Amino acid sequence: MNSKLLSIIIIGGLILLLGAWGCNKYNGLVTAEVSVQKVWGNVETNYQRRTDLYNSVIKVIEGSANFEKTTLKEVINARAAATQVKVDINDPESLAKYQAAQGQLQSAFGRLMAIAEAYPDLKTTKAFQDFQSQIEGTENRINVARQDYNKAVETYNLRTRTFPNNLIAQFFGFKAKEFYKADPGTEKAPEVNFNIK
Repeated sequence: MNSKLLSIIIIGGLILLLGAWGCNKYNGLVTAEVSVQKVWGNVETNYQRRTDLYNSVIKVIEGSANFEKTTLKEVINARAAATQVKVDINDPESLAKYQAAQGQLQSAFGRLMAIAEAYPDLKTTKAFQDFQSQIEGTENRINVARQDYNKAVETYNLRTRTFPNNLIAQFFGFKAKEFYKADPGTEKAPEVNFNIK
């Protein structure tokens, strides 16, 4: 066998080997990115479940004629705002807007629930009691979904940033994703005051 043919075979083998390696790395990045998208879909599904539950309790509360209408309107407006935000998980700004809208909805709803405590007729309705237990489970699901999302983002970001994957990621335009972050101020423990006399 002459040396020219041997060189061509070696170079061809190296090209095939590098091509297979590159395809493997590219497919791994695609798989990780799809996983992030799937897990984000789970986060949105759980937020949708919460919104649906909020809609149900709002209908129950609206049936209570004497209930404080201002707070109810705040929740309805916050719910509308939260459902209008479109999220692109590749855009940190849209993720932050979505998170802020969900936080405003949860805050408005928390005020509504605190006021609902003052209405004994409302608190005793079966629909309202069912809602209270379902919302607790939904909030837990949301928390787990956000944790799963952050885990998927961690896996994806490690793949896009570690060598030699980062070469393939840069070449094909894979960029790091943003983690789901806690709302500002939640790192501080809430102050609890008991005014017992």
